[in-house]
Amino acid sequence: MCNPCHDFAINDFAINDFALFTTRPYHIAIKTKIRDATPADTEIIADFNVRIALETEHRQLDIDRVRQGVHALLTDPAKGAYYVAEAEVNGTATIVGQVLITYEWSDWRNGNFWWIQSVYVAEGFRGKGIFRALFNHVDQLTKARSDVCGLRLYVDADNYSARKTYERLGMKRTNYELFETDFVLKH
Repeated sequence: MCNPCHDFAINDFAINDFALFTTRPYHIAIKTKIRDATPADTEIIADFNVRIALETEHRQLDIDRVRQGVHALLTDPAKGAYYVAEAEVNGTATIVGQVLITYEWSDWRNGNFWWIQSVYVAEGFRGKGIFRALFNHVDQLTKARSDVCGLRLYVDADNYSARKTYERLGMKRTNYELFETDFVLKH
């Protein structure tokens, strides 16, 4: 059965229509298709994740571990979902951006928060509406479901550009701070 939220023709029109209307005058939207990532996309997603870590946190990740982690998620929908943005490059559909959604149950709201993670847009495609298209896709998916109570994300405190982007999309800063004990990546 075809899910209209994942249908390229419907999705492509809605996302590109949204991406063309922006408040940033230097923003140049390009035609983008958003689709569910598949295990065949593991390599590019892992590469993007390694780039994210280096750019935003100056961390060098083990590509093999990241590749295994991406593949584990792409083969187990309970872990989350990646969505990728494709643009035409030299006549070929090329993945130029991604977003990962994971789930957190809220007993206070009797619903799931969808956490936006692993946001990446290839350097040559930034400022062209790629993340806006990915965000709009995720936002549309959440509004089509009764079990989703909201969207959340965390951002590095020094990533001012990302913070401004999320604010422009209507996301609000909360009073929560993030604490963790990381058993894999040592600080």
